[in-house]
Amino acid sequence: MANPVVHFEILGKQPEKLQSFYSDLFDWKINAANPDKYGMVDAGDAGIAGGIGGTNLLAGHLTFYIQVDNLEAYIEKAVGMGGRVMSQPIESSSVRYQLIADPEGNVVGLVQDIGGQA
Repeated sequence: MANPVVHFEILGKQPEKLQSFYSDLFDWKINAANPDKYGMVDAGDAGIAGGIGGTNLLAGHLTFYIQVDNLEAYIEKAVGMGGRVMSQPIESSSVRYQLIADPEGNVVGLVQDIGGQA
């Protein structure tokens, strides 16, 4: 697959409850030992890594992230095809990502690996 799904995210108003729910239901190992208490889901060798955290902006929702090699080019292409930009680009030490909505309003994340260049 040219642009694989590489991350999922589950956000809600009560992140600790969500983390407990998914951990107990599926035996997921979740590490939320960080200042934001964002729970990183350990996928091991068998699945897609993800995160479970809180949000104050939207109702609870799920997002999946698709890996791209040029974030700006894919954003421009999506807008040209009837999509909408839903967030500004966000950069960490290893990735840049941005949210778009498809023509039906479904939100999808695009993520570009920058390999620690930030």
